[in-house]
Order: sequence, then structure tokens, then C-alpha cells
Amino acid sequence: MPKPTLVDVGREAGVSAITVSRALRSPEKVSEALRAKVEIAVKKLGYVPNQSASTLASNKSSSIVVMVPSISNNVFTDVLGGISDSLYGSRFNMQIGYTNYDSLEEERILRSFLNPTPSGVIISGIEQTPETKQMLENAGVPVVQIMDISEDPIDKIVGFSHDKAAETATQHLIDSGYKNIGFMGAQMDPRAQKRLAGFKKAIKANGELQEKSIAVTNKPSNVQLGGTLFGKLTSQFPECDAVLCNNDDLAIGVLFECQRRGIKVPEEFGICGFNDLGVSSETVPSVTSVSTNLREIGRLAGAMVIGKEDAPTDPIVDLSYHICVRESTRRS
Repeated sequence: MPKPTLVDVGREAGVSAITVSRALRSPEKVSEALRAKVEIAVKKLGYVPNQSASTLASNKSSSIVVMVPSISNNVFTDVLGGISDSLYGSRFNMQIGYTNYDSLEEERILRSFLNPTPSGVIISGIEQTPETKQMLENAGVPVVQIMDISEDPIDKIVGFSHDKAAETATQHLIDSGYKNIGFMGAQMDPRAQKRLAGFKKAIKANGELQEKSIAVTNKPSNVQLGGTLFGKLTSQFPECDAVLCNNDDLAIGVLFECQRRGIKVPEEFGICGFNDLGVSSETVPSVTSVSTNLREIGRLAGAMVIGKEDAPTDPIVDLSYHICVRESTRRS
């Protein structure tokens, strides 16, 4: 039995083959009623679009390349969910590259993903290699950097300032009456380094920074590691009475370790996390965290890269952050 064609789908739907093509390639440009008629005909006939022919005709695939450092980290799960929200119902699909926090791996994957040329690129961070930046500038497609902020993006950017967020969080701990504040970090990628820089800036603005107040590792973050790093921090900085963690996993690990040791939170020890990933509000006591709208970052990036009508017109979109104050720092 021959494979169904656009003409067959058009005959079934009662429209022309050109109209079918438009409905499949740019569904946002046709009415819902027409789109529904075409979708019914496509399903009935089992029609599969010839993606190779479409790519040849337009010189671009319908893929949106999305480069992220992790697919297991809940931060990027939320971001990918937001991108998916924006692409839903359009002709575009995600092609995800997992870089494992390695800029050279990012460069290698991107080089392969740019042939054939995608319709756009969404890429995490602003610390790309010169070769990667050159490839993106020469790609001839929209590029949206995410999860950070810069006055000089490759094309467009949506995110927030990690150093300012950490500085504000540290100042919150100071304002809450804690005197000897430490910093804990894992997976110390460029964004984590900026959070550490923000912590240092706030501490220096209020007194003297002690290097023993910092406990970091390049190991991947998890709750158990939070307890381990807390042991290291309190061993080298025994007077420590509060900690800013560069993510919520570590913060919850600290909370559990405090409970094991009989340390009262927040009376004897304050805890602040970063990213506010949901579970922080459900622990007892609940954990203060830097709240960032990760899904909205993804949604806006998706809208910007495909040129949706509701996409921001400014190429630089700073979604900022706020400190979600909860029981772990709320002293009476």
C-alpha cells in the first residue's frame, strides 16, 4: 500500500495540499478548526511528514537545540518543562544536548547539532568557549542564553544574577542575627562560583571573611553530601551558626544533620538554600531558599527562540529572584 501524501491528506480534510503543509509546518498560523481537521485526516491516513524534504526546502530543521549541563538536576527539569510549554502545539521540537558541565563537550555536541541547521538554539550559561560563541554567532538562527544574565549576550538572554542573589541571601542571614555564617557548595560550575562570590561580597561588607567558613566540592550535589559538607564546615569553623548552601539538596542535608546532632534550627543554627525546589517548603522546619522562576525562564526562552507573539521584545530579560523566608531562619 503506497504511503499517503499531502494531497491525500488534503482530499480527506477537504482542503488543498498547500493548506495541509501550512497547518503542519506552522500550526500557529491557521485556525484551530482547520488544524483539527488536518490532524484528524493525518491520524486517519497514518501520514508521516517527510522531515528531510522539509529541511531541504527551508535550509533549516524544525529542531530547537537545547544545551543543558544536567538532565537529572531538578533545576533543569523545570527549565526544560518551561521550554516544552512554549513549543507545545507548534511545529518545533526539542533536540537536547547534555554537556555534563563540560564546555568542551558542549562545543563538540553543538558542532554536530548545527548540521543540519536547527531553527534556534537555547544554551545554558554565558561561559561558552570562543569556538562555541563563534559557531552560534555564525549559525544564522535565534540564540537564547539562559540561567544567567549579561549586558552582552550572543543574541538574547533570560535569567538572573547569581552573585546578587547569593549576596542578598547572605545579608538576610546577617539581618536575622547570625554572626558566623558559612558557605557550602557542590558541583562548583560557573554559576555556583558566582554564588560564592556573592556570599563573600556580603560577608566582607559586614566584617572580615574567613576562608575556613567555606566548604565546597566539585562532586555532584545530593542530600547526603549536604550532611558530609556540614561536618567538614563545622569541624574547620566550629563557631559557625548559619550557612548559605548553593542549592536546596545541600540545605536539606544540613537540616537533617542538625536534627541528628540535636542542634535547634533556627534558634541555634540558620539554614538558607538556593532555587526553592518545592521540598524546601515541606520539611519541618521549612527551609528558607532563594526562589528563582525556573519554569518561566524556560517558557520565555522558548517563546523568544521561535518568535511567539507574546515573547519579550527586549533581548535581555532579567527575571530576578526573591528570598522565600521560612522557619529555618525565622528567629523569634
